[in-house]
Amino acid sequence: MKLSKQQLNNIFFVVGVLACVVMLFTFDVSFVELWDHLCHAGYWLIPIIGVWVIIYGINAWSWFTIISSKIRGTGEHVNFSRVYRLTITGYALNYATPVGGLGGEPYRILELSRDVSKEHATSSVILYAMMHFFAHFWFWFSSIFIYIALAAVGDLPINTAIGTTLGIIIVFCLIAFYVFAKGYRNGLVVKTLRWIGHIPGLKGWSARFREKHAESLANIDEQIAALHAEDKRAFYKSLLLEYLSRVVQSSEVFFMLLLFGIDNGGGFAGLLITYLHSILIVSFTTLFANLIGFLPMQLGVQEGGFVLSIAALGLSAALGIFVSIICRVREIIWIFIGMFLMKIRG
Repeated sequence: MKLSKQQLNNIFFVVGVLACVVMLFTFDVSFVELWDHLCHAGYWLIPIIGVWVIIYGINAWSWFTIISSKIRGTGEHVNFSRVYRLTITGYALNYATPVGGLGGEPYRILELSRDVSKEHATSSVILYAMMHFFAHFWFWFSSIFIYIALAAVGDLPINTAIGTTLGIIIVFCLIAFYVFAKGYRNGLVVKTLRWIGHIPGLKGWSARFREKHAESLANIDEQIAALHAEDKRAFYKSLLLEYLSRVVQSSEVFFMLLLFGIDNGGGFAGLLITYLHSILIVSFTTLFANLIGFLPMQLGVQEGGFVLSIAALGLSAALGIFVSIICRVREIIWIFIGMFLMKIRG
């Protein structure tokens, strides 16, 4: 039996709500401790949660740039406000579901195909997901040089172990750049489905799916390759926006460092160093979380990443726990917002 788009929408909604309930009842701290942390944050919760209005706006702008490039001259149209809503809801599902945060992509394709062709919806969602991860690697890569610069002025430690770790991350990013370059030149949907066919039990499904949708899959791969080949302006604009969203995301940690009175002496120089520290904390934590990204909301992984990254900068582990808890609260709030927006029409 083939499900309608509305029935699929309802399934996504139920999965998201159930995930929220599970997360609330499996929180790593008691509600008394949680309340103490929230009271400590106080009015700083407003900018910590509110900055994500801007972050999601930048993410939506990046995705909208790709969509606009794909549908230019086709007569198809989609409003930015709708893309913004789907961006928030898609990320809410990504936070709430396992398998590396892939829950939001099928939902985005399903909903966007109400406005544009299914092939354009699919290719733009895949391209945006690629851009999202591609920007992650550039963020991690550039963070290495931020660390080296701060170490050069004596702000951060550097030794053989740290140097080796940074070198490994550089190699990891360079390999990723090569893989993404291949994907952007030739597409990757068909190759990915062939790779899935090597997984035990999925060989038959992969072959049947590729045979049944051969023309559509080829068209999607052509559209993926066309963005970089034919519209480099849209490609680099989307990449820059995604990178910018990571920089703005660091404001969240920056606010929490200021809350604890950590400003490196204040003034422009002190606040700049504090913000660079925030970028490094977010960079290391997201790297750690994405390496083990098959857990819903990266339960336990994100917390460990914050504690380790903050401790590596010479700050207290208690601060790392506080940051991880407040970030978790922010994620749950935005998941509920995303679930609410899922049921809003127009």
